[in-house]
Amino acid sequence: MRVPRSLEVLRMGSMSYLEALKLQEKLVADRKIHKIPDTLVSLQHPPTYTLGKRRTDHNLLIPETELKRIGAELHYTQRGGDITYHGPHQAILYPIIALRDMGLGARKYVEKLESTMIDLASLYGVKACPGNKCETGVWVGDRKIGAIGVRISYGITSHGLAFNIDPDLNYFKHIVPCGIANKDVTSLRRETDLALPTEEVVQDQLISCFARQFGYSDLVWKDATSALSESGETE
Repeated sequence: MRVPRSLEVLRMGSMSYLEALKLQEKLVADRKIHKIPDTLVSLQHPPTYTLGKRRTDHNLLIPETELKRIGAELHYTQRGGDITYHGPHQAILYPIIALRDMGLGARKYVEKLESTMIDLASLYGVKACPGNKCETGVWVGDRKIGAIGVRISYGITSHGLAFNIDPDLNYFKHIVPCGIANKDVTSLRRETDLALPTEEVVQDQLISCFARQFGYSDLVWKDATSALSESGETE
């Protein structure tokens, strides 16, 4: 008989990128020593551009001094991938999970993240698919609807995926998204003919798609207050 696999889900609401990075680092350290189970952080960020460890600054198309004027921040990270944008009305998932326990390698892990977003899009009649070679993320035709940038340390994952529900797409005009030129960015709102429910519902649907893809049958939900208290992030 298959043992049910448990996933702890932290609903963090809107959280600054640096706060989320600090939380991830704590969760990764705790997961490495088996202090916590596999954990999924669900949140949104204020307008933020992030660069991966390749440091492709040339894909930021405006001077850093202009970022404050448009209400955005820039952060350098240790994840894979190129420059991307995070902001309101975008569903973000940061899985902190042990790949070795599932027998997954990095490529299969990324494929399952892609499938998670493809499954969500299909709920709204949108046909999404993985990108072509060297085009990470999820696409609707030649328009990108979901981005992926991950970090794996000793088999424990962090960072993750960002799915565009209805963000301000103008922010993407200031970068070469994920380093892929001459391609558009889109959103669920733009692609579906269906009325969208609240963003909280869509975000929870994304979590359910993730759980199905990775075989979690037991989800334990926690809100921001209890999550921060248990992680020691509150004073």
